[in-house]
Amino acid sequence: MNRPNSHGVTHLRSAYPYCIPITTRWMDNDVYGHVNNVIYYAWMDTIVNQWLIENKVLKSAQNPWVGLVAHSECNYFGPLAYPEAVVAGLKVVHVGNSSVHYEIGIFKGDQEQPSAQGKFVHVYVDPVSHRPSALTDAFKQTLEKLR
Repeated sequence: MNRPNSHGVTHLRSAYPYCIPITTRWMDNDVYGHVNNVIYYAWMDTIVNQWLIENKVLKSAQNPWVGLVAHSECNYFGPLAYPEAVVAGLKVVHVGNSSVHYEIGIFKGDQEQPSAQGKFVHVYVDPVSHRPSALTDAFKQTLEKLR
């Protein structure tokens, strides 16, 4: 079951410059015996924020901005279930003035074809006014690692 994403493209694992292993849990399975759709969104949020932390972009209370999810979606191509090994891959599709469009691939074990592919669009805003805040040049340069 391999269908393209909303951009008409299904990306292989090799298209993602940053990958992390994901540990499935017993509670991730639903009554149908596979990982429930909401878990994929938690995995997407995890890989984006782990990358931001590892690259010293996200420093919690020290940040002059907050990244809010303005849009997310996920396309499912094949089921996953506990206790399978899962890998999440991350890349940047677009960097705007105050937003970043991330694409995430979810892979079963060592497979090249994704079991799911999603996207997150973060808009970075001032934590007080919640108005969009321009990305710094340093942040934009760091994001280039994911292109």
